[in-house]
This record gives sequence, C-alpha cells and structure tokens, in this order.
Amino acid sequence: MLRLDDKSPDRMGNSPTPPLAKRQGAKVIVPLYIYPISDQTWGPLHKAISAHPSLNFLIVVNPNSGPGDTPLPSHDYMRELPKLNAHINVTTVGYVLIDYCRRPLEDVRRDINLYAGWAAENATTGLGIEGIFLDETPNHFSPERAEYLQAVQQHIKATSGILGDRLVIHNPGTPPDAALIPPLPVGPDVVITCEEPYDRYREDEVQQRLQEYPCNWARAGYMISAVPDGEIATFVGQLCHRGAYLFVTDLVENFYESFGRSWTEFVAATEVT
Repeated sequence: MLRLDDKSPDRMGNSPTPPLAKRQGAKVIVPLYIYPISDQTWGPLHKAISAHPSLNFLIVVNPNSGPGDTPLPSHDYMRELPKLNAHINVTTVGYVLIDYCRRPLEDVRRDINLYAGWAAENATTGLGIEGIFLDETPNHFSPERAEYLQAVQQHIKATSGILGDRLVIHNPGTPPDAALIPPLPVGPDVVITCEEPYDRYREDEVQQRLQEYPCNWARAGYMISAVPDGEIATFVGQLCHRGAYLFVTDLVENFYESFGRSWTEFVAATEVT
C-alpha cells in the first residue's frame, strides 16, 4: 500500500523517485491558472508530460486565487488533479498569495492547511500536493519580512498533509536580497528570480540586478513572457544556464491562462538543454 507521501511507481516494481531538486537537468515550471472546465482543458499539458517522460514538470495549481474556501476543491479539480499526480515526472504545488508579507499570517496558514486537507484520502483520490508556491514574496530585506517568511516556511515544512518534499517556492519576480533566501534547509527550495516580459528581461537594469543578486542555479526559476516567434528554442537554451526551473511563452497577455503557440516548442527545448 502506498504511503500518503510516496510518489513512487512501486505499483510497477520500481524504486521511489528522488527529490525534485536532485533530479538532473532543467525543469518546466507551469503556473497552471487555467480552470479545467472539461477533461480536455489541460490536454496540451498532459500531452507534453507524456511526450517527455524524462523531463520534470513542477505545476502550480490555483483553483481560486488559492485553494478556495471549502475543504476540497471543485469537482472539476477533483476530476483533473489526480490525473496530473498520476504522472511520475509531475510535482504539483498549491498557489498562496502573501502580498509582500502584508497578508495576515493566519490567512496564509489557513490556505496551506486547506491544501494539506486535500491529502486526507490521497491514497484513493490522488488529490495531494507536494508544496506551496508563495506569490508576491518581497525582494527587499527587513527583519520583519524575514521573520514572516520563516514562519510560513516552518508551517509548510511541519504540515503533514503537504506531501513529498513539502517544497517552498518564493516568487518575488526579481532577485531578492540574500538575507531573504538563506541557504537550504532554512531557506526556500525554489526562488523565481525573474518574472518579466522578454524585452524587459533584456534591459540593462534587470541584467545588472541578476548579476548583483545571484541565486544558486539549482533553485533559481525564470518565468518569461512575450518571447518573439522563432526565438523560443535559442532563448531557452540560454536561460537554462541561469536557472533550473523555466517557463517561457510567446503570449503577451493572459500567459498563465492558456498554453500559447510556443508551448510545444518550449517544452521540447527545455528537455534538450
């Protein structure tokens, strides 16, 4: 019988998968802010996952700007989330907004606990998630912000209903002060060090900050939109040297609500890096 936190394919006699951070190569991070209206809505994602079994996908699920207000997600998520979790090369995490440490801690803990509650029947439902994506984390240090982030991290790591490695992902969208992302195991597992449109990413101001505030490759993430047609593969090849977690799209707007023309090319380019 599978343990609740066991994502292994032991049903086929294989050994458990290693922690995500220890798996080789670049990984695809997917901000999946697309409501699964039908069993076809996430079709491009499932197709990519199946077509690239050696590529790891870190998928951020976001039912309602967080987990919502009910103990379990909607029937559409209950139908579709287990299909993602069934893939051995998929790690799902839940979206939680912290509003640059302005959101009350009790509200943040509530969202984390709601996600954790999904795992109560994980062995039969497959609803469990393996970490939390903290959106709008700050990039400038203050003792109060550091204390806030540490309190959230400790809560995630101590919550048994969060499965697997209980990943903690920060999204400041820009390189944060080093004191906000202390080394593991105290600091976050993944840091989105750049969330920008392509043209903005290339500006000197952004490049200078990326150089002045470096983040270890193994936990750095980049989410870049509005990449011109014809430049996706080359750009991904460059970006993979800067961070292990990548999301690249040609879409200029609503880039987390659809897959875009470049989706297949982006995934294929990430696998060959």
